[in-house]
Amino acid sequence: MINCLAFYLVSCKHKQKVSKSNESKGKSENINVSLKQKYAEKLGVSASDIKNETLYKFINDWYGVIYKYGGKDKKGIDCSGLTSILYLNVYHKTISPSTKALVDEVKKIKESDLKEGDLVFFNTNGKSISHVGVYLQNDKFVHTSSSKGVMVSDLNEPYFKKNYVSSGRVK
Repeated sequence: MINCLAFYLVSCKHKQKVSKSNESKGKSENINVSLKQKYAEKLGVSASDIKNETLYKFINDWYGVIYKYGGKDKKGIDCSGLTSILYLNVYHKTISPSTKALVDEVKKIKESDLKEGDLVFFNTNGKSISHVGVYLQNDKFVHTSSSKGVMVSDLNEPYFKKNYVSSGRVK
């Protein structure tokens, strides 16, 4: 009896008239749900905390692209190139593609005041600020690693804690 009921429910669903826009919307929602879940797991948050779908679609599209100094496309990209392209595509703002110039373009903020889209700066060369990432949430940020390409990392990882210099909000 239960199997017959299940078959009936499934067959009724298939008989419903579904417009093409609703079909594609359903596919889009499924993609968004899995994308939200994927990044919720990476960030250690709930899927409902992933609100800026444009940001996470951008990250997903670029994830794993290799590091290339001065690179600005999917053949290879550096940290400031990724940051400037992300800002243009997600926030519709043009910012400098140079880490050193970006430091002067932002309003300095405390690490404790970080919000999505803020920039985090690091001294990875032992001389000056040489690396930038875009803050997401829950102490996570997206950046381009010289060894792993575009990825999400945690500010609390020893390497980043040791090399963190400052944070800023794009004006």
